[in-house]
Amino acid sequence: MVTAVLAGIGSAVPDGGAEQDELWDGFFSRHFAGNRIARRLFESAGVRRRSVVANPLHEDVSGWTTGARMHRYAQVAPELGARAVAAALDDAAIPADEAGMFAVATCTGYATPGVDIRIAAELGMRDDVQRLLIGHMGCYAAVPALGGGADFVIARGRTAVVLCLELTSLHLQPSTADTDQIVSHALFGDAAVAVVLRPARPRTGELALADVTARTDPGTTGHMTWDITDAGFRMGLSPAVPDVLGEHLVPVVDGLLARNGLSRRDVHGWAVHPGGPRILDTAENALQLGPSALVRSREVLAQHGNCSSATLPLIVERMVRCGEAGSGNLVALAFGPGLTLYAALLRAGS
Repeated sequence: MVTAVLAGIGSAVPDGGAEQDELWDGFFSRHFAGNRIARRLFESAGVRRRSVVANPLHEDVSGWTTGARMHRYAQVAPELGARAVAAALDDAAIPADEAGMFAVATCTGYATPGVDIRIAAELGMRDDVQRLLIGHMGCYAAVPALGGGADFVIARGRTAVVLCLELTSLHLQPSTADTDQIVSHALFGDAAVAVVLRPARPRTGELALADVTARTDPGTTGHMTWDITDAGFRMGLSPAVPDVLGEHLVPVVDGLLARNGLSRRDVHGWAVHPGGPRILDTAENALQLGPSALVRSREVLAQHGNCSSATLPLIVERMVRCGEAGSGNLVALAFGPGLTLYAALLRAGS
């Protein structure tokens, strides 16, 4: 059976970066001066280091207008995204002009002509490549983006490239006592990750995207928000998010597996979006996972922070590089505004 095989994956992060302690001592201790819980939130975020295009140790963008932030996005996003796509194409040993579809997921910047047009032209994709921009879906956007790419691959029999590109550091907010803002500034980093999908029967060690499912709880729309303001995009984040997600994880995951003739016992790898340490703890407990099941998710959180839609592909990339992704069934989970839970089943060839 021909499926959408993950033929290549590549990532790119901004040059340089900063340790969490450096960010606190050098900037955020002053930015949140007088807030007694801010330091504790930074220390408990599970983040050790982040890469950012706007490093507050060198430039404070918290007073910038949204227009100025979007101008910087248009300057730096195409180069970072092109690096990730080029790495994924190289990993797949597929030339850029073979891509029939190029999808870009981002919620942190907008420009027209968009980064999709600029990257496609820079890397030599054909002028008839079909482009798709998936905007403002937030942290779970990688899964519907990959699902759309896989549908194209199967329907058209052509290669698709999916890029998740997020520059969250451009949305540093003015000083505030709002706990939502402190938590988001303790967590988020920047990254770009690209995946190449090709039509094929998966060979041993290769992953194919087998199925995607979603669930949105419309009664909790105010629990997680991403609002466009005059001072960039502003995160709203309720502490009730992990509990709400905990109610939906088991039925969503078990339903996805059951319709593919599987159960949780048949899953050999878990890639869970690290919205924060409590999210990972909730997933671990609800799904009754072993203590090592989410080690790659925790590693990505520690070394990159939460990079919104780029985070889940970073975890999958790490699992692939460590030889953990091609030994069986893998379930990928991500969460975002809605509240929305997306899940994907990836199956290894044999």
